[in-house]
Amino acid sequence: MASGNQDLKEWLDFERPIAEIDQKIAEIEKLATSSPGLLTAHDVEAEVGPLKKLRDKLIRKIFTELTPWDRVRLARHPRRPHTVDYVETVFQGFLELHGDRLFGDDLAIVCGLATLGGLRVMVVGHRKGKTTKERVAANFGCAHPEGYRKALLKMKLAEKFRVPIVTLIDTQGAFPGVGAEERGQASAIATNILEMTKLKVPIVSVVIGEGGSGGALGIGVADRLLILEHAYYSVISPEGCAAILWKDAEKKSEAAAALKLTAPDLLALGVVDEIVQEPPGGAHRDPVAMAQTLAEALSRHVRELQGLPAAALLERRYEKYRSIGQFRWAEGGEVVRG
Repeated sequence: MASGNQDLKEWLDFERPIAEIDQKIAEIEKLATSSPGLLTAHDVEAEVGPLKKLRDKLIRKIFTELTPWDRVRLARHPRRPHTVDYVETVFQGFLELHGDRLFGDDLAIVCGLATLGGLRVMVVGHRKGKTTKERVAANFGCAHPEGYRKALLKMKLAEKFRVPIVTLIDTQGAFPGVGAEERGQASAIATNILEMTKLKVPIVSVVIGEGGSGGALGIGVADRLLILEHAYYSVISPEGCAAILWKDAEKKSEAAAALKLTAPDLLALGVVDEIVQEPPGGAHRDPVAMAQTLAEALSRHVRELQGLPAAALLERRYEKYRSIGQFRWAEGGEVVRG
């Protein structure tokens, strides 16, 4: 809820009318609390009730008219819950595990054992950081190769002890620096993709914000892939796509539409298995409700997969990815999407 002009700056342009109403509601409620004799409960309700109805109507209108680029902006919202937030609210008893045994401990990837709805799971996710210092330390969620090697080590540990794996995807992409390339960035991601196809335990992944390219795929090969309503999953960022196709990053809105990166598009294409609905106005407006919804979805999918024999699990995982992007041969040898 917006509580001041500084807070209003953190909201996206299309959200500001909603945030301004929230601000008015907060001011009335604060006045009633600080001066009990000034406003009765009836007075507060008479003032606040219509404002809440107007706000809810605005939310419904604005969020049914979102463009793909609007959804990308929501996925990057400064108030949006990150992996660490969900580790604290969705899981219990989290015990973080560090290091890749080769180079170091990449803070852009967080791993650890935890409990989800009474089930022991291995949690792996991208960490973006909250403060400027944390974001710089975690490369804004863009992992180095040691991050992906750390993730794979912990996933193999989970396989050894027959613990299901839950991964939380939220990254613009893998870190593109020279040092990362020198230490085998592409090889680390490719190895993770290959090895995750062979892990003999259930894997449930969820895109909670940004799902960018190989940086996302490095922890995203799963039996079930979920996506939050206003998250996105794409081979490249809209800005990168626009810069390549039109030599103009400002055409990012057109690129976002062309990439089919929104949750509804991805579900229609068979890339994701389920859209996890967000609270009205987005996950950032009610993180507690979002955490409860996500916990239910993750727990349900892990339980559904847990009873499958390893051989059946691997076969289903193989078929899942083989079925994405099917093609058929048309008459005359022309390849047509099936």
